[in-house]
Formats: sequence, C-alpha cells, structure tokens
Amino acid sequence: MSPLIIALVLGAAMLHASWNAVLRGGSDRLWAMTVMSVATSAVAIPWAALVPAPAPASWPYLLASGTLQAAYSYFLVQAYRYGDLAQVYPIARGTAPLLVTLAAALLARDAPALPGLCGIALISAGLIGLSGRIAPGKGRSVVFAIITGAFIAAYTTLDGIGVRLAGASGGYTAWMFLVYGVVMVPGYLALRGPARPRHTAPEAARAAAGGLLSLAAYGVVVFALGRAPIGAVSALRETSVVFAGLLGHFWLGERLTLRRLLFCCVIAAGAALIGWQK
Repeated sequence: MSPLIIALVLGAAMLHASWNAVLRGGSDRLWAMTVMSVATSAVAIPWAALVPAPAPASWPYLLASGTLQAAYSYFLVQAYRYGDLAQVYPIARGTAPLLVTLAAALLARDAPALPGLCGIALISAGLIGLSGRIAPGKGRSVVFAIITGAFIAAYTTLDGIGVRLAGASGGYTAWMFLVYGVVMVPGYLALRGPARPRHTAPEAARAAAGGLLSLAAYGVVVFALGRAPIGAVSALRETSVVFAGLLGHFWLGERLTLRRLLFCCVIAAGAALIGWQK
C-alpha cells in the first residue's frame, strides 16, 4: 500500500470519527442518520451529473451496497439503543476487517500478504479490546454491534469489487450514496410514520454536516479500495476508533485509561504492518 493511500485512508478515519462525534450528541439517532443520508444525496446528485457514470457491470454492486448501508444504519442505531458508544462502536468496527479480508479473498481473490494479515488481526483485536468488558444486560447491544460489523464487511467488500468494475470511483461513490438516500428515507417513514419530527434547525444542521463528513470519508475509502487490497483498506480505516478516543480525551475531557492506551498501541502496530506490506 503506497504512502499516499495510507495517508488518505487515515484521513478518512479521522473524518469518520468526526461524524460519529456529531452523531453521538443527538437524542434521535435514526432521524439524524436519515438527515445525513438526505444531505449526502443532495451533494451526490450534482456530483453524479458532473463525473463519468460507472460501467454497467458495477451497478449490481452499487445497488446492493447502498441498500446494505441503509440496513447498517438501522442496526447501528439499534445497537446504540441498548449499549454505550464506547462499547458498541469498537465491536462493530473491529469485527469488520477480518470479515472483509475473508470475503475479499473468497469472492475477489484479493488477499494481502502475511504482514498485512498480521496487521489486520492486530487492529481487530485492539478494536474489540477497546470495547471493554460486557456489562450485565448489555448482551443485546453486542449482538446488534456484531450484525452491524457484518453489514460493514458486506458493503465494503461489494464496493471493493464494484469500484474496480466501475472504471470511475467518483461516479460509483456518487450513485451509491444516491441509492443509500433513496432507501433510507422510505425506511425511516416505515419505522416512524409520516409524523413530522420535533427537532430544531441547529440539530438538523449538525446532522447534515455529519452527512457531508461521512460522504467525504467514504468517498476517499472507495477511491482507496480501487487501488489497494480490500481487507487492508478496511482495517486501516477502522483506526477511526483511535481518533475517536483521542478526540474524546482532548476535546471532550473523557478519560483515556492505560488499558485503552495499550489497545491503541496494538492498533497502531497493526496499521504499521499494513503499511509495510508490498
């Protein structure tokens, strides 16, 4: 993996942590994620009109990815309903890299070298370790978090294959986010009904800003997926948990324990191994 791709994916991880920080402050996460999807679709419409359209062979992957991302959003919201961010997020993100690597090797014959595999294993172990002990009564949140991780693995693998067939990462990303928004809004209405949500304009603006951050973050990831091993990109992106922990410590005054710091070092070692593989 080239230094440029590593830098881009680490930047995307930082953006991912930032939009999750925006999301975590809201009281109605399903509504917030729906607003985020609308914001990304609003940007994706002119974007799709300006860039080359993806090749026809990539459309099944694009449509499936957008749909799976809507399902991922729902299960993530459910996981946060029953568990804390500090536990749910690492489990969901930590299970994805190994699942992505396995799926990419089986479906796309895209397996990283041994150092990359070791790095992926270290990152996954570190992220899951960051989740801490499972408190009594929190088992349901863990189940939803693992299902969320499976959806992350599924759509990341599909995007890794689809963007290579598309011939244009920008067009693929724009149309995929359009599909995501088209699926997300009816899903929200089916779950909540047509009643108008009672939220303030600043809350909507924060959610929309989070959507734009998520669009930028995943756009970079899709670009990288077309140029580097799928499992390695997925694992490196999950260092967003480390950025989230650092943001919480230095900006929000959250406590960063020695145990969490050690697991951050494990993740950093895994990221280094991924960067060293050829």
